[in-house]
Amino acid sequence: MRGVSCHLLLVVCILLNLSEAGPQKAERYLSPTDCAKWCPDNSICISNRSCECKPGFSSDSDSNSKLVTSPSGSCEDINECIQPDFSCGPHAICENSEGSYSCTCNLGYKLLSGAESFANMSENTCHDVDECSSGQHQCHSSTVCENTIGSYTCHCRPGWKQISGSHNEPKNTICQEPLFPTWTLLPTAHSQTLSRFSVEVQNLLRDFNPAMANYTIQKLIEAVDKLLEAPLDIETQTQQVATLLLSNLEQSLRTLAQFLPKGPFTYTSPSNTELSLMVKEQDNKDVTTVSHSQVWMKLDWGVTAGTKSSENGYSVAGILSSPNMKNLLAKTSLNLEQRRAALEDFYGSPVPSITLKFLSNINSIFLTNTDTEKLTSNVTFKFNFTSEKIQARQELMCAFWKDHDNGSGYWDTDGCFMNDTGFCHCDHLTSFAILMAQYHVQDPRLILITKVGLLLSLIFLLLCVLTFLLVKPIQSSRTMVHLHLCICLFLGSLIFLVGVENEGGEVGLRCRLVAVMLHFCFLAAFCWMALEGVELYFLVVRVFQGQGLSTWYRCLIGYGVPLLIVVISMAAVQMDGYGHATYCWLDFRKHGLLWSFSGPVAFIIFCNAAIFVITVWKLTSKFSEINPNMKKLRKARVLTITAIAQFLVLGCTWGFGLFLFNPHSTWLSYIFTLLNCLQGLFLYVTLCLLNKKVREEYWKWACIVTGNKYTEFNSSSTGTGTSQTRALRPSESGM
Repeated sequence: MRGVSCHLLLVVCILLNLSEAGPQKAERYLSPTDCAKWCPDNSICISNRSCECKPGFSSDSDSNSKLVTSPSGSCEDINECIQPDFSCGPHAICENSEGSYSCTCNLGYKLLSGAESFANMSENTCHDVDECSSGQHQCHSSTVCENTIGSYTCHCRPGWKQISGSHNEPKNTICQEPLFPTWTLLPTAHSQTLSRFSVEVQNLLRDFNPAMANYTIQKLIEAVDKLLEAPLDIETQTQQVATLLLSNLEQSLRTLAQFLPKGPFTYTSPSNTELSLMVKEQDNKDVTTVSHSQVWMKLDWGVTAGTKSSENGYSVAGILSSPNMKNLLAKTSLNLEQRRAALEDFYGSPVPSITLKFLSNINSIFLTNTDTEKLTSNVTFKFNFTSEKIQARQELMCAFWKDHDNGSGYWDTDGCFMNDTGFCHCDHLTSFAILMAQYHVQDPRLILITKVGLLLSLIFLLLCVLTFLLVKPIQSSRTMVHLHLCICLFLGSLIFLVGVENEGGEVGLRCRLVAVMLHFCFLAAFCWMALEGVELYFLVVRVFQGQGLSTWYRCLIGYGVPLLIVVISMAAVQMDGYGHATYCWLDFRKHGLLWSFSGPVAFIIFCNAAIFVITVWKLTSKFSEINPNMKKLRKARVLTITAIAQFLVLGCTWGFGLFLFNPHSTWLSYIFTLLNCLQGLFLYVTLCLLNKKVREEYWKWACIVTGNKYTEFNSSSTGTGTSQTRALRPSESGM
């Protein structure tokens, strides 16, 4: 017993020594009565005075310590994901949890082991998942799934059109098959040719196979060529047919081009219609050229897609050059609304009509971008066209086809300009052609009236001159004025007829000399008209007060005044104002030359008009005094004939020109042209044929020529008319 007791005592002593030597040992060495009762959550008791936070937690008083020594302390979760030295590796994300954490692959990635998570970077085997091949995508059946790094996109097939959803987004993108135009051309025209063509093209596009897009393009172009080469069974609405053809071709080729492989595509039909296409990435920002034998085009590729992205990421630029499309657009017009004022100012005359001549094929330019009415940058073209020498009143232009709402159209140049090297620059796209415009700056009927009238006037003015020189009984001071008036009008009309048109368009020495001579001759004619008025004033108003001016003064006024005006005008403008690109006459746009001619003319016309009114009034009184028994009808006839004669001789008809403020006043232009181009005829009738002495002299000459015996000329002017004439002075008988 004693031995056993000793052994028990030894064990107790050892245990007591151990408890005193290690007060910080684990809890399992402590009895429940020795552990602190206030240890917080997520901690374990290590003594009666402290607690230790579990793994993944730290003391709220010191994040670097796990000991809690106060009953008010607590253990807080450690966020391992934000620790500076911690990372899950690429394509993965750390997810914190209470007291722990886990690493998971990003969306679209998965671990090679197939596990859902891992603990550290060394276990990261995340790799991309191909949702399209594994069937994990949610693309609509009308779209194509395309795998991307970590995800996928849903986009339309080439040529298909997106109808809903966000572009190139998963789940909600829906597309529809390619849409081609109906190709129904003018169903109301009842044309068998157009009907057969429409059915042929619709069948071609209905059986379209994306793998054979190039074959469809070729057959479509050949069908259009066949239509254009054969005569249409309609005579009108050809412009509408051309507009529809161009529009449908552009839309169809734009759609078909999306099925072609990336890069250039060219085709030349048996009828020499050429197509050139370029297919490139839409985000390409290069300056690109597209060309074939008829057209060269340079553009910034960014404009091909515009503000909208294409479905397959590619953009298209195309050029279709058709030599046969001109058959439908032969009789078309040019819009001049923007340039009419400038043209009329340049040519100094209205431009009533224009003749167009095609020098190139009609070239349709189209892009994936359909909003091409105003591009962000200009497109440059170089067209192959027939070179011709530009004649007078012609202009070489780069024009485009503009369609009306009713289907017809016209050529326009607004937004395009052509430089001296033949390059066209345009801020929009449509169908283009190089045209030669012939401007008809005058009404052809007015030109015909002018030439025929001047020819007649020249003949009769020459007869007037011969009559005044050879008929002795009518020789007087007033006949001398008539003679010089007719000479000036004859010379002016002759020079005007043969030299006023400036065919070459260049103002050379010949044109300037013609303008100077015309200026002098017409001013001289008006000065002699003024002398006619002076003579008439002395003849009628101042009957008994002399015979008016002497011959020397008449010549000084008739030729000296116009010569002085011309010399002053030439000195002022140094010949620059003489001659015009259209006609060899005064250029009224320069140096105020308007008043060097219009000023004196207006003054003379107004003075002669006043004399004319006074003369008619005086003649009315004189006829009543000479023969009060003259019948009223005969008196009115004599007075009317006399008034008309004086009206023409005094040049009052030129007054109509003073009211031609608007060059588009057609009727006023016709009246002015008729009256003044036939002035020679009027002068011959009034100054020669209506003069009894002249008729008697003509009768003598006729008898001499025919060999007949001369008898007294029987005039209709007998009775009261004869007594009236005898009562007047001899100088008055010649009117």
